[in-house]
Amino acid sequence: MASESRVPSPESRTSHPRELTVALPDWVDAVVDWERPYATDEDKMRLAIALSRENVQRGTGGPFGAAITEQGTGRLVAVGVNSVVRLGNCTLHAEMVAFQLAQAAVGTFTLAAAGMPVHELATSCDPCAMCLGATLWSGVRRVLCGATRDDAMLLRFEEGPVFASSWRYLSHRGLEIRRGLLREEAVAVFDLYRQKGGEIYNG
Repeated sequence: MASESRVPSPESRTSHPRELTVALPDWVDAVVDWERPYATDEDKMRLAIALSRENVQRGTGGPFGAAITEQGTGRLVAVGVNSVVRLGNCTLHAEMVAFQLAQAAVGTFTLAAAGMPVHELATSCDPCAMCLGATLWSGVRRVLCGATRDDAMLLRFEEGPVFASSWRYLSHRGLEIRRGLLREEAVAVFDLYRQKGGEIYNG
């Protein structure tokens, strides 16, 4: 399993870029049913896990997936898959991609704008420190997590400074959190990633 970052050649580097494109892999529309409602917590989590699994099987990124839905209707707003290596950007975790695409879809920097439905995040693994902070600022009001931080760290991914107090802080800010949902199914994707020799970046 690779643990070192690949250094880009001088020819592949771009001096002083002025824009950044964040795009999902081409296979996403073949896997995601955008029209169906994701009514239950399990529906939402199975979608996040399916995204993580496809990302591994198709070799397009790390074993993490996320989905953002509207509470009540279950309408799917956006999805994300880990795109760190594919797009060469350490911030493009599944949750971060989902937040960015969801906010682009609704046309505002927050998913909690006045008159907007309540939004929920389903993520195949407990968010890392970066994604947990972004969860607060994203505007989602409910969070579903599959695999745990410890599961990810057993795979040698660095999850950063997330503590019990971090979760309590989110709860005190009004976010509802459900962790360990379909954990075994989510961890099975980690096992697949290990078997395939997936890259452990920033470990």
